[in-house]
Amino acid sequence: MQLTLCPLFSGSSGNSVYLSCGGIRLLVDAGVSAARITANLNEIGVDVQDIDAILVTHEHVDHVRGLGVLCRKYGLPVYANEGTWQGILQKETGIPAYCMRTFYTGEDFYIGPVNVTPFAIPHDAQEPVGYAFSCHGLRCGVATDLGHIDEGWMNALSGCQAIVIESNHDVEMVQRGPYPVRLKKRILSRRGHLCNEDCARALCELAARGTKAAFLSHLSTDNNLPELAYNTVCEALLKAGFAVGSEIRVSVSRRDRVSDMVVLREEAEETPLCCARMD
Repeated sequence: MQLTLCPLFSGSSGNSVYLSCGGIRLLVDAGVSAARITANLNEIGVDVQDIDAILVTHEHVDHVRGLGVLCRKYGLPVYANEGTWQGILQKETGIPAYCMRTFYTGEDFYIGPVNVTPFAIPHDAQEPVGYAFSCHGLRCGVATDLGHIDEGWMNALSGCQAIVIESNHDVEMVQRGPYPVRLKKRILSRRGHLCNEDCARALCELAARGTKAAFLSHLSTDNNLPELAYNTVCEALLKAGFAVGSEIRVSVSRRDRVSDMVVLREEAEETPLCCARMD
């Protein structure tokens, strides 16, 4: 048995993550057009019609942009909590009722053999969540749009061998940058986005709790650099005593292209296989 985790898109222009395990294929968010999601799924050998469900983290457009078309064209089931559905339906009224599934934050549920645990995250949306997935002893998580580190989402991600985690911005770049003061305050607030340094702190703790592969995700175009995010996190991990590349693998999710693919295998104790995609 194996679990596959692969970000398809990542950033303020759109987010979507693919994962599969136990014959179930899932998307977390659909924040770009249905056509682009379909194309990137094809690139990794997946037909969009074989997707079993879409799980939504929150209603912001960079997480739901392609949702309506995917539902209407392919009839894909969509899972969200009540607050997120309220936010989605204020803007997207064309989602068929038969596609809608509602869960309660903090209560796990199953899609086939995959156990899904939605957990609360600190972000300025109606009822935002991250997800932890467990299947046949394999465990991964997706958590972006994190305003600050808290024990709630840290505990939810504990024991996940692979995670997608936010490393949105460098604080100094935000402070020096051209954004309006209101937007800067939003990004830096406790319900905004997670900075590189806090991502590094969180990942050091999560590595101690069992994480062996991480995608640094939702990077800001204007307030971050992939090399800066990667170096900040890796330096912190090395200082904490973790061997980057052997004990834990770190990748930066790509904004507009398919990222690397992590494959977890049942009963494998070594670091998960990271299948790099060649440019």
